[in-house]
Amino acid sequence: MARKAKSKTRASGNGLDDARTHELSLMRTGLRAAETLEVASGTFDSEIPEAQSEYAEGISPEISWTSVEGARSYALILEDPDAKEVIPFVHWVAYNIPAELTTLPEGLDGEEELLEPARIFQGLTSRGTVGYFGPRPPEGDPPHHYHFQVFALDRRLDLPPGAVRDDVVQAMSGHVLAAGELVGTYQRAAP
Repeated sequence: MARKAKSKTRASGNGLDDARTHELSLMRTGLRAAETLEVASGTFDSEIPEAQSEYAEGISPEISWTSVEGARSYALILEDPDAKEVIPFVHWVAYNIPAELTTLPEGLDGEEELLEPARIFQGLTSRGTVGYFGPRPPEGDPPHHYHFQVFALDRRLDLPPGAVRDDVVQAMSGHVLAAGELVGTYQRAAP
């Protein structure tokens, strides 16, 4: 598997200045859902493999979820609440995932707009890059927890590719039919 390309880097405008950003997306009032969907990975159960970290290849894991009746699209937000400088650190934002798609394959490209496996938009990470940015906790830190949160939405989001997490969260507010998460851990041992 080839390492995905990192496309754009933006130094500012990451949308992470507001105090509400300390909450995981699933905890936001407008994103809570009465229904739960199951989120799983064919790449890991609970510990994220080295290959998915930025210490190695940094390739996105396979993520799948249960289909939700009435969903018009899905969104995925990956966050690390154990980060120290940006809480939570946003590692991945994918949205306008077509309703018929319930799996993102391993190794997606780091482009704002994907055409394979379907037309999907990706947004900015806290690092300022587009697409998946794998775990990279400081060496010797206790395990960090990575929350792969999936939201079933009653519409597609009226956002361009490359949006920041807070814009995606705002656009999703009040439109979540179901939500769920998979939490994986990753730790980089001290040398």
